[in-house]
Amino acid sequence: MSGFNKVVGSYEEAMAGLEDGMTIIAGGFGLCGIPEGCIAQIKKMGTKELTIVSNNCGVDGFGLGILLEDKQIKKMVSSYVGENKLFEDQLLAGELEVELTPQGTLAEKMRAGGAGIPAFYTATGYGTPVGDGKEVREFNGRNYILEEAITGDYAIVKGWKADTYGNVIYRHTAQNFNPMAATAGKITIVEVEEIVEPGELDPTQIHTPGIYVDRLIQGSFEKRIEQRTVRA
Repeated sequence: MSGFNKVVGSYEEAMAGLEDGMTIIAGGFGLCGIPEGCIAQIKKMGTKELTIVSNNCGVDGFGLGILLEDKQIKKMVSSYVGENKLFEDQLLAGELEVELTPQGTLAEKMRAGGAGIPAFYTATGYGTPVGDGKEVREFNGRNYILEEAITGDYAIVKGWKADTYGNVIYRHTAQNFNPMAATAGKITIVEVEEIVEPGELDPTQIHTPGIYVDRLIQGSFEKRIEQRTVRA
């Protein structure tokens, strides 16, 4: 990796510098568009006491769920956690701290963090436990709570295609939280299915400009389906 070229040759190089106690912002929604290779590398490294900011925590045995197996996660900031038995067990045992955050609020926390906005007001969560202890202001007769932005030491992101400069395109619903996550990390790692030369991507189709990307790696992906439903 040199100059404008963001490509690295291994996941070891991609995740270099990750230490215990850091905060990681992860793209993905369920098992769709998750950075599988980066997660596997974190598992391999054994890094612990991590704070993970992600819509969910994968499932038992796949996605971010594999980081629960050796109790590498100290805290989850998530919206939906209902597909992971190990997550439930550690939460109820007091071994895992969980900060439940409405999905739109979580996306805006990432976007605001990436844009350098320290906090914002939202009506979502007012009058519920989500709003407990948070500043409240009234705008046009409606109450809003103050939510702080989120940034991470690392952001791990899954894209579809990128050029060597780190300009990224996401595919369909696999886009989900990935563009916001990409902007909110001090170091952003993107793994993609295909890397092309600069100039091969249509500039109007790029979702994440390369200025946000620090390291880029081409991976292979299982793309597991979380719940497959078929006709009898």
